[in-house]
Amino acid sequence: MNLLIKQEILKEGINTVERISQKSLSLPILQNVLIKTEGNFLSLSSTNLEIGIKWWALAKIEKEGQITVPTRLISNFVSFLPNKLMKLERKDLYLEIACDNYLTSLYGLSPDDFPILPISKEGENISLDNQNFCQGLSQVVDISSLSIARPEISGVYFLFQKDLVKMVATDSFRLGEKKLFLKTPLLKEYALILPKLAAKEVINIFGEKKGELQIYFSPNQILFESQMLEVPHPRVQLVSRLIEGEYPNYEAIIPKKYETQIILSRAEFLNQIKSASLFSGKINEVRLKIVPLKGGIEINSQNPDLGKYQSFLPAKIKGKETEISFNHRFLIDGLFQMKSPEVIFELTGEEGPTVLKPLAGEDYLYVVMPIKAP
Repeated sequence: MNLLIKQEILKEGINTVERISQKSLSLPILQNVLIKTEGNFLSLSSTNLEIGIKWWALAKIEKEGQITVPTRLISNFVSFLPNKLMKLERKDLYLEIACDNYLTSLYGLSPDDFPILPISKEGENISLDNQNFCQGLSQVVDISSLSIARPEISGVYFLFQKDLVKMVATDSFRLGEKKLFLKTPLLKEYALILPKLAAKEVINIFGEKKGELQIYFSPNQILFESQMLEVPHPRVQLVSRLIEGEYPNYEAIIPKKYETQIILSRAEFLNQIKSASLFSGKINEVRLKIVPLKGGIEINSQNPDLGKYQSFLPAKIKGKETEISFNHRFLIDGLFQMKSPEVIFELTGEEGPTVLKPLAGEDYLYVVMPIKAP
């Protein structure tokens, strides 16, 4: 193998694939990146056996070949090099790297032992805007909770319908649902659970890039792909196994009616909850008293070691007076994901699920359970 490529291009590729490389006593090669020439392209691949990432770039290929080298080592080394042309050459099980006044050799492992990435494009596919999809996914991904007892809630649930995709995540205490409308309708419906780590990698890899994201469906895995701008060829592919099992019937816990509805400023509500959180106790409790006669909400928290907090937030209230407590972290997380200047807060009682949603738009919904009184 012998090729020429710019330092900044190789650095971009390594940064794309390196995050899922991991230490493994049984499979040391999982710590390595597969460097391979494919026609006029250089490809980099990494995998942790659950997720696989492959990246391509145009390069001047003088001799074809492949090798694997430690991902962290080559990442750190390449980051120190000047942004100039690099020469990569395989010599036995060493990768020799020459750039400007630098010359080094990295010891590698045989590419024959590198796990094959099972990439399939046989099923139906759909194209979505990169940034819209990843922004929507980022609104729910952190809600999912890694659970051995309930693995189905350890990821993000996707329901691809004819002209709509729903992204849902829950940790049993709260739930987020994001809707995106599709430009091109699907022929059939797809329901799947994407592991949390894979969902976060989709955001990291594709989120900032403009253009289309292609999604390919198959029974046990999903493939995300972006294209090169220069030529009609994939730039990055991420393939992930799916979580087996049936996702809970989450729609059953979303209240259809409310006892009290509050419309209030998102920024001010968020600021007062953050202030109250400074005085909350071990269970992060913040208490809200909705007072229709005063036209607002009294916000309270107390810590015997720190003191008390109290504030008042004007609001439009429809319904009865209610007192209710929440984990402040859950409220802050939900409010942070909304961009609407005003939000709707709907209560179903002191112990029932509460709905938080933007006043403008119906594409995002956040459900949070209150802290039950002892």
